[in-house]
Amino acid sequence: GLELSHCVGTNSLGPAGPWRPGGPCKMKRVRTVFKPEQLERLEQEFLKQQYMVGTERVDLAATLHLTETQVKVWFQNRRIKWRKQSMEQKAAKLSQFGVIQPASADSTGSKDHEEDTVDVEL
Repeated sequence: GLELSHCVGTNSLGPAGPWRPGGPCKMKRVRTVFKPEQLERLEQEFLKQQYMVGTERVDLAATLHLTETQVKVWFQNRRIKWRKQSMEQKAAKLSQFGVIQPASADSTGSKDHEEDTVDVEL
C-alpha cells in the first residue's frame, strides 16, 4: 500500500466548525527517498529503455526492494525530465544558430496574440 504520514491541517483548538466538516483527516503521501545504488540501477535501465512494463518492472522492483508503483512513478518522472532536457538542448542549438523560438506553440499571429503584444508594449 501507500505510505502515509500523520494527519495534516488538523486544528487542536476544538471540534470541527461548520466551515470544516468533521470526518477522516487528509493524509499526505511520504516522498520516496531512493538509495544511490537504486538510482544508479534505475538510470542504467532508463538508458536501455524509457518504458518499463510488465514482468521487467516487477523484477526490477523486487531486485531493488521497491514496489512496482515506485518503479513505475520513477520512470514516469524520469521521462518528463528527459523530455525537458531534450527541449532545452534543442532550444540551445537553435539559439546558437540565431533561430528564435516562439514563446508558445499557439502564437500564430491570431487576434489574441496581437492584443497580448499591445498590452506588453504599454
